[in-house]
Amino acid sequence: MNNLLKKTTNLQVLPVYVASAALFFLMCLTFTDVILRSMFNAPIEAATELTRMSMAIMVFSILPSLSGRGQHIAVDLLDGLFTHPTVQRIKAAMINLSCGGMLLWPAQRVSVLAERARSYGDVTEYLNIPQFYIAWFIAIMTFATAAVLIIRGLLELFAPKMLEPNDV
Repeated sequence: MNNLLKKTTNLQVLPVYVASAALFFLMCLTFTDVILRSMFNAPIEAATELTRMSMAIMVFSILPSLSGRGQHIAVDLLDGLFTHPTVQRIKAAMINLSCGGMLLWPAQRVSVLAERARSYGDVTEYLNIPQFYIAWFIAIMTFATAAVLIIRGLLELFAPKMLEPNDV
């Protein structure tokens, strides 16, 4: 079991590094663009498309990791109705399973759009970067998030002890 947790932790580290690198790049890009725009009246023309790509990479790379750890944003308006631990566990499992199932449709649609962008040869305006790369990245990470949520929901139902923090 510890070996499984170590492998899972290793899988969670790479997306965090990717998201961190995208955020750092975005900060440097914004800083440089503001300085160039203010001091030299020469903004970075491709800043908008680089910002869009960086935001997509940042958000979608971390999404499976956050969902797997249950650290996504949750609204607890109805938590007072579910006080028994078993009912809370079943509620959490149903939410994870339904969210994972619902994510399959947008992931499939984005993959269709990515393939369409590839077949049309769509590129970004300034840098001529093929748009299907980011679209496929979004689709793959959305599929991964769906799988993680479904697995988390099944674990919540059938092996809740595996989701408890381990003091190792």
